[in-house]
Amino acid sequence: MPLIGHYLVHIVVIFGLISVVVSEPTLVATDSTVCNDTNQICSQLSHSCLECKLNYSCVYGQSVATDCQPLVTTNCSGETKVKRSYLCAFCYQLPQHHHNCSPNSSCDYNSRYKSRCEVNDDKVICLGNRVFYKYKQCNFVSGYKWSTALLLSITLGGFGIDRFYLGLWQEGVGKLFSFGGLGVWTLIDVILIATGYLKPSDGSVYI
Repeated sequence: MPLIGHYLVHIVVIFGLISVVVSEPTLVATDSTVCNDTNQICSQLSHSCLECKLNYSCVYGQSVATDCQPLVTTNCSGETKVKRSYLCAFCYQLPQHHHNCSPNSSCDYNSRYKSRCEVNDDKVICLGNRVFYKYKQCNFVSGYKWSTALLLSITLGGFGIDRFYLGLWQEGVGKLFSFGGLGVWTLIDVILIATGYLKPSDGSVYI
């Protein structure tokens, strides 16, 4: 019987070792984050490493003071009660320079597209989700210069070079063989480009 007990103890120890090995990758992944840097001072932690009490009943645009404390998985030194202040606004209401949004170069000019945005400064505190979606105006650039298009329209517009430059090949060919519509088409294009009405074929805006 003592022999059986001896084996049982070893079996329990073996299973215990297996359990440690299985959970070890998770522990390593957590320790590799910036929140587990033991050299950090608690008062200098980024927002993602803190748990703050946010007041959702605050007045929009008002500066609010709050108490924060490090997350239970965060290692830091010094006073754990951290004072922070934040602007009473949801994350999507912050000024544009606080947002990083995914661009879209395949949308049509003057249309709107759904963009994934996130708060780009980890020290900025805001209400709600830090990652959100918002509709943005489709205004992307692809290298076309307004000054170049206007210069080509004035000097070589009669040969359709301005239209070719903007990627409008069919109109360019028509303009070339009609000698710029005997000058009328050329004059119209100069006005359209000068006012910004005539744009590149891909829907982008001028540089």
